[in-house]
Amino acid sequence: MAENDKALIRLRDVPLALSLLSRLPVPVHRFDRSARAVWAYPLAGLMLGGLAALGGLLALAIGFPTPISAILGLAIPIVLSGAMHEDGLADTADGLWGGWTRERRLAIMKDSHIGSYGVIALILILSARGLALWLLYEISPAAATTALLAAAMLSRAMMPVIMAALPHARDIGLSRAQGRPPFAAVALGLGGATAVTLCLLGGATLAALVCAGLATLVIGLIARAKIGGQTGDILGATQQVAEIAVLLSLLT
Repeated sequence: MAENDKALIRLRDVPLALSLLSRLPVPVHRFDRSARAVWAYPLAGLMLGGLAALGGLLALAIGFPTPISAILGLAIPIVLSGAMHEDGLADTADGLWGGWTRERRLAIMKDSHIGSYGVIALILILSARGLALWLLYEISPAAATTALLAAAMLSRAMMPVIMAALPHARDIGLSRAQGRPPFAAVALGLGGATAVTLCLLGGATLAALVCAGLATLVIGLIARAKIGGQTGDILGATQQVAEIAVLLSLLT
């Protein structure tokens, strides 16, 4: 296959998306379609959300209480993704609020050490996600299962939106290496995630989509104002904030 492959969809985009967004042992030999494979990000999310939902249902079947199922629904995607999105959220919080200049903010985000803002952001986001899942399991296992699937898909469909909407904030890094995705690939991923979510949530889809979109817009505006664009950390923060936005929308 030529390196300038312009096809909108290739089957190998799915394992490529999984290799980029998770630690699952999928065979990938070429990364030349990284930017075009963003349409498959929601599919990667669907698989991760599905495994999280399965873990929660197994816990209930064994007889564990709903808080344990919520913890598993929270922990399984973190383990399977290598906490890459959580790490991005922490770095984003440290950088955007810990530095006074664009250069300093980017330097802090690149630093592997975690600061106070990052710790606080992780505590808040993990607590919110865990409590939201607990409440959803209290409503019903079906409500929690569909919520896990929808949130995993929609949040990862928002990442390419940021990739396409904002320029790269630095000349190196993971986001820069992936390249800027074409509009068609972004739209296909978002449209596919919305269609599957509609099957899962029915009338609640609109609220979930609006909340995820607003969360993405806020992250994008802050990133543009503070560092002039996006990085891999910004994408991780987008996924995290959009995911909790979807979960909370399903509690109203």
